Amino acid sequence: MRILLGWAINALCLLALPYLLSAVQIGSFGTALVVALVLGLLNVFIRPVLVVLTLPINLLTLGLFTLVINGLLFWVTSRLVDGFTVASFGWAIVGALVYSLISWAVSSLLMGRD
Repeated sequence: MRILLGWAINALCLLALPYLLSAVQIGSFGTALVVALVLGLLNVFIRPVLVVLTLPINLLTLGLFTLVINGLLFWVTSRLVDGFTVASFGWAIVGALVYSLISWAVSSLLMGRD
C-alpha cells in the first residue's frame, strides 16, 4: 500500500511541475502515472550503473554530477513516454531537481517516517 501511495504522490508532484517550469509539459494524470513508473524503474535499474560508471567525476565534483545523472534519466523518460515533454537537457536537470524537491517535501509531510 505504501508503494502505491508513493507512486500516486510522485504522479501528483509531476503534475505540479508544468505550473512551476514552462519547459516541462505533461498531458494528464494517466501520463503522470506512467512517467512516475518509468522514472522509478530507470532509477532502480539504470541509475546505480550510471553512478558507478561516473564515480571518478562524481568524486571530483563532490557529488554534484549526480544532478546531471538525475537530469539524464528525467530527459530519457521524456523521450520514452508520449505526452511528457522537456524542452532541453538543461531544463531536464532543472526539472529533475525541482521534481525531487517537491516529491521529497510532499512525501515527508504525507507519509512521515517509520
